[in-house]
Amino acid sequence: MSDNHADLIVLGAGPGGYACAFRAADLGRNVVMVDPRATLGGVCLNVGCIPSKALLHAAEVIREARHGDDWGISTGKVSVDLEKLRAKKESIVAQLTTGLVGLAKRRKVQTIRGTAQFTGDKSVEIDGTTWTFDQAVIAVGSAPVRLPGWPEDDRIWDSTDALELREVPPKLSIVGGGIIGLEMATVYAALGSKVTVIEFMDQIAPGADGDAVAILHAALEAEGVTIHTNTKVNNVKATKATLTLSCEGAFEGTIKADVAIQAVGRRSNGSLVAPKAAGIEMDDRGIIHVDAACRTNVANIFAIGDVTGNPMLAHRATHQGHVAAEVALGHSAALDTSLIPSVAYTAPELAWAGLTQAQAKDQGIAYKVASFPWVASGRNLASGGGDGLTKLVYCPDSHRLLGATIVGRNAGELLAESVLAMEMGATLEDVSLSVHAHPTLSETVGFAAERALGTLTDL
Repeated sequence: MSDNHADLIVLGAGPGGYACAFRAADLGRNVVMVDPRATLGGVCLNVGCIPSKALLHAAEVIREARHGDDWGISTGKVSVDLEKLRAKKESIVAQLTTGLVGLAKRRKVQTIRGTAQFTGDKSVEIDGTTWTFDQAVIAVGSAPVRLPGWPEDDRIWDSTDALELREVPPKLSIVGGGIIGLEMATVYAALGSKVTVIEFMDQIAPGADGDAVAILHAALEAEGVTIHTNTKVNNVKATKATLTLSCEGAFEGTIKADVAIQAVGRRSNGSLVAPKAAGIEMDDRGIIHVDAACRTNVANIFAIGDVTGNPMLAHRATHQGHVAAEVALGHSAALDTSLIPSVAYTAPELAWAGLTQAQAKDQGIAYKVASFPWVASGRNLASGGGDGLTKLVYCPDSHRLLGATIVGRNAGELLAESVLAMEMGATLEDVSLSVHAHPTLSETVGFAAERALGTLTDL
């Protein structure tokens, strides 16, 4: 590379960006990666996926300790040192971000801290310095959506603020019952907040299977979380003493809160890199549309991750990053699948991929459903697990799997078998005849398949 010229420049160092940069470097390309953060890893590693999972683990430890009496194990009153918990979370993030720096150096990926904007289809400006490039990848992610009409107040948080763990508010309201909102409810309820979740749709975790969501809903309420669905916040008033949320819908009235979290989704950061200056087409939501090979309408520029729309998930961005790198270097590659897993790391976890029962019905797709309740799982009961469910949607003629939903402990880990089965075109027979170790939670997938085939003896 000559001064201020990159063969391939990657704008963004999140899961998609660094995966793309590292894959391209592995394939022999000289790569420059640009990000405004002082550390690599983007939102996911610094203020998203990883810190949230650290806090969710802490919440699980707290719950286990509080319920120890059920097993004859008494630990006394649980206390939480917020400063130590915050430090532990930050140490995990630091360990991973430091590791990424080492991976970049070993691959000779040049990293630049700065904000980049296109000035043409082969040039960008990085904090006042012009760089040229042969190819570029846009991987600048997304940001939390801010609700209009809310007052400016330090007690109104987004997901990034919530993960800073500034305090444990006595009364916490979370507006939005999607994955982010439910995970924050799980964390703060365990830490001692009186949590209220307000969701506009008719169920929390909109889009997930209704039977599985009902189990999660009940579990959250058992931990003291109040949930209002079919409810809209139409006004927020901030006084020195409190926040007052006025609601309409299934719940009519006001809710007092010490802190309110806005958790109503994320928006693309696509407009931040001035894509129109390069001739890149972008819609009014900041979404840059790409094909299965992650190409934009400009031949030498690719886009990956949240800037390309839903689902805005790190694992989708990572796979897109690999595809973009390989296509940029002349290889044949594509991400052409609807099987992007979704996981809410709540207690219990909720995970799904493929078609839900409701989606199959709405789309007019012939289907049948088989499920296995976790109250009949020896491993679940012996591990202190509560209610849970493994549910498979399948074609009644071919018996091929069309979708899977799991709610229960480690559901996110268990989902992988079903995703692989669907990608490989496996049938119920393939799943049921694969020997699952006993006693394991993974057995519930095999049991659900056996139930559909009429061969189940464990229920």
